[in-house]
Amino acid sequence: MQATSIFAPNLLAGKSALVTGGGSGIGAGIAKLLAAHGAKVALVGRTLAKLENTAKEIEAAGGKASCHACDVRDYPALDTAVTSVGALDILINSAAGNFLSPAASLSANGFRSVIDIDLCGTFNACRASFQHLVKPGASIVSITATQAHVPTPMQVHAGAAKAGIEKLTRDLALEWGRFGVRVNAVAPGPIEGTEGMSRLAPGGAEDMLKKRVPLGRYGAIDEVASAVLYLVSPAGTFITGSTLLIDGGTSLIGPGPFLDMMMGTLPT
Repeated sequence: MQATSIFAPNLLAGKSALVTGGGSGIGAGIAKLLAAHGAKVALVGRTLAKLENTAKEIEAAGGKASCHACDVRDYPALDTAVTSVGALDILINSAAGNFLSPAASLSANGFRSVIDIDLCGTFNACRASFQHLVKPGASIVSITATQAHVPTPMQVHAGAAKAGIEKLTRDLALEWGRFGVRVNAVAPGPIEGTEGMSRLAPGGAEDMLKKRVPLGRYGAIDEVASAVLYLVSPAGTFITGSTLLIDGGTSLIGPGPFLDMMMGTLPT
């Protein structure tokens, strides 16, 4: 397990966490870091082999992980998986789907698919986990994206889904705060080594896009995971209803780089 942290060890000793989309990418990175800090992690995703690979990394580093193969769009299956885990302290919503498509050629099924995975899947996991989370100190963190605020070409479906997740986050924070449950989100920008960036910046566009990021580079999965750890740790106990940007300042410059890429005019 390669996860690193600037935090003190064992922040989450004795805690139980469930991570959707935990088999790869940002979800796997978060699961590894939570486990490295003592949490027992339940991994949820559609592909059992991916979940098992992440679990093996966690266990090889001395952590504890279990695998639960199911689709977050399938509420009964997800409810069964959550129930089998039992009491929870932390829920991480990281399951997502995305692809590039101009709105004029995006099918209704394609739009609905991303909404179902990202937005409905996030609600499903929150709802299924609620009765297992109701306790002081419980925490939910959902992964959204800067597309929720920054108009992005060929991302109308993802932008709508992520904006919905941010509103869901605020509404649940308001409703569930009285039960002791904090609800927050993190919005990654361009993150190295993720499927999202391989689709948004294919081929030779990557190096050119990096130059447009105010901090001059892509982020790392561990940097997103560290932000999540902060929110679920004792350091974040008075934070709820918030979305934390992890984007190196990319949202400050708006959709310009992606417009340039779409038009084939991205400067070198």
